[in-house]
Amino acid sequence: MSPIPTEFRYFDAVDRAPARRLRWLLRLTFGADPRLPEATVRTWAESYFRADPVAEAFVDEVYLVRGQAEGRAMVERALAHGVDSVPDAPPSLRRLFAELEVRPAWLDERTVDLGARVFRRWGTHLHSFAGAITLEGYRESSVAKPLAFTGAYTGESARRRFLETASFWIDVSEPGGLAPGAKGRATALRVRLMHVFVRRRLLAHPKWDLAAWGVPISQGDALLTQMGGSFVPGYGLRALGYRTSREEIEATMHFWRWVGHLMGVQPEWYPAHVDEALGLMFASQVKGARASGDDGKHLAQSYLASYAPNEGDGLARHLEYGLQRGYVSWFVPPATRAHYGLPRAGLFALGPLLQAPLVFARETVRKTVPSPRTGSIGARAPRRGAGWSVASAHAARPMPPSSR
Repeated sequence: MSPIPTEFRYFDAVDRAPARRLRWLLRLTFGADPRLPEATVRTWAESYFRADPVAEAFVDEVYLVRGQAEGRAMVERALAHGVDSVPDAPPSLRRLFAELEVRPAWLDERTVDLGARVFRRWGTHLHSFAGAITLEGYRESSVAKPLAFTGAYTGESARRRFLETASFWIDVSEPGGLAPGAKGRATALRVRLMHVFVRRRLLAHPKWDLAAWGVPISQGDALLTQMGGSFVPGYGLRALGYRTSREEIEATMHFWRWVGHLMGVQPEWYPAHVDEALGLMFASQVKGARASGDDGKHLAQSYLASYAPNEGDGLARHLEYGLQRGYVSWFVPPATRAHYGLPRAGLFALGPLLQAPLVFARETVRKTVPSPRTGSIGARAPRRGAGWSVASAHAARPMPPSSR
């Protein structure tokens, strides 16, 4: 039997009173028992010790032997013209590109397209929502420690790195963004290779606790990131008036499974439908050790501080800061907010609620009025400018590290 991280507490906690209460609440809300089979949870737990051997082999064979310049040149040529265009392409490069070019048996292109369309439709509301729910993730060491040890998402770097993440979301979700030669596919591969170097840097860090947390940017945490871009906002954004159907939520899960596959996120088990995704999220809450300590607190406090207005800033910056505090108050549990010592939202706590009627009305029109382009109901994808420009994505925050 493979090991699991010592901070993976699911099997000790699942039959205790807090887990039983959460299970009852989720069953009441969703009409399904969220408890997964023990073997499924163990498969997920063991994936915290799995990374990306295919990309790592390429880094070992090319980047660390021939140099980064030659490695980058090979990757860019293969992205632009195919791997056969690379003279004497090493076996590791061919294996890497086979994962991009060979369609897995489970892939359904139409479902991927629908999922990307839904993801675009959520626009900057998704950004603010994702930023808020990430704070709960900071309570776990495997999420917080990589950011703390690399110095990411503190001070001014938080803004800069967010823009990079927002650009990544745009690239992969644009129509055709994951097709051969498309920008989204290239971005996904570049991020995949960057993760190899970040992972190795963290594994060499004297404070990295492999036994407790697993490998950095593991398959286990990456799977949660995929749910953070699909299942979780699919239901969570209903509070803002979105009328995302079960079919659309499962389509976003499929879309993120394909994005993840291109990035080397290829878990042995992936939720097939929303009931299994619910089970994974239940397990993620039950297993948590919540042991990130001051690093988690610092990241959460830095998150909101990055929105705080400076002297001389205009009304827009003050409103942005207030609205983001409102999202945090709405989507982050009170116990977590108190643990971090986050500032109160005041009347801005009503911000998400006040947006709901307008969003609901827009969603109702989308679902009932035929699209002038296709003649079908709700079939038109949003314009790129409709909530997706990086400049307009001000109220947002990156997902956990495996999404970057």
